[in-house]
Amino acid sequence: MAKTKYQFNPESISYEKVELNIKTRIIKVLKHIASSSVLAIAMVVVLFYFFGSPKERSLIRENQQILSQYNRLNSEFEQVESVLSDLEQRDDNIYRVIFEAEPIHSNIRKAGIGGVNRYKNLENLDNADLVISTTKKLDGIIKSMYVQTKSYDDVEDMVKNKFKMLAAIPAIMPLALKDYGRISAGFGWRIHPIYKTRKFHDGMDFTCTIGTPIYAAGDGVVRFAHKQRGYGKKIEIDHGYGYKTVYAHLSVYNVKKGQRVKRGEVIGFSGNTGKSTGPHLHYEVRKNNKPVDPVNYYFNDLTADEYDRMVAISANTGQTMD
Repeated sequence: MAKTKYQFNPESISYEKVELNIKTRIIKVLKHIASSSVLAIAMVVVLFYFFGSPKERSLIRENQQILSQYNRLNSEFEQVESVLSDLEQRDDNIYRVIFEAEPIHSNIRKAGIGGVNRYKNLENLDNADLVISTTKKLDGIIKSMYVQTKSYDDVEDMVKNKFKMLAAIPAIMPLALKDYGRISAGFGWRIHPIYKTRKFHDGMDFTCTIGTPIYAAGDGVVRFAHKQRGYGKKIEIDHGYGYKTVYAHLSVYNVKKGQRVKRGEVIGFSGNTGKSTGPHLHYEVRKNNKPVDPVNYYFNDLTADEYDRMVAISANTGQTMD
């Protein structure tokens, strides 16, 4: 029930009842509403200031989770960097050493990424230092992984090439052990059988019967299969990687110029053609167009004892057969 208000009237010396008009009543109600609103707003402001809004509390939790995730990523990135460093060490000091390749220069592995403003758009973020640091680590790892991947591609090519090279090196004897009688002349200075003068012998002579199978000492391409003065019927194989082999004084060809051959393939048969004093095979190995001692390349055919005996025999022979 609304309270009735009275006002003292000095003229009548009595209290008279105050009658409120509509305007006064409206103003009074508005004042009441205004004061209540101000009080409510003040309470909301105080509440949000000290306790935060539900959305704000949710954002704070999300921010804390993001910071925790960044810290965890930094820790994992350090582990990845450690693994990458180990792979780089193995690549440079083991794999590339095996294949006689130069290690990747550190300037390439540790080269910078992007320009000076690459991380400028991150500078205005909260916790910018942490975000930028993590982003830089990620970029560095991606760059290192790319370089390492390209390096392994190179190593793979080197492995394939190494297998080809190993197959191409003239690593077997040009005729079977059972097929030759003896080594009549080794590599080095020998007495010429016709002129009886001291002359350098570029290869090895194996005595054998005419028609003995002659084998390619390594994979390669036949570059010459024709008669040549002094050599008689001659075959020359280019093995690549600087290696060539020569087979001379043959009786029959089993290959032709331009033909690709495999190690152990029969390329011809021994004979007594050209400047020769008896049936035999003259065999040469050339590295970068310079003659080298063939006895050093029989490691696929001979045991250690057999190899030692062959070295001794080839060193003690004094006269060639061609």
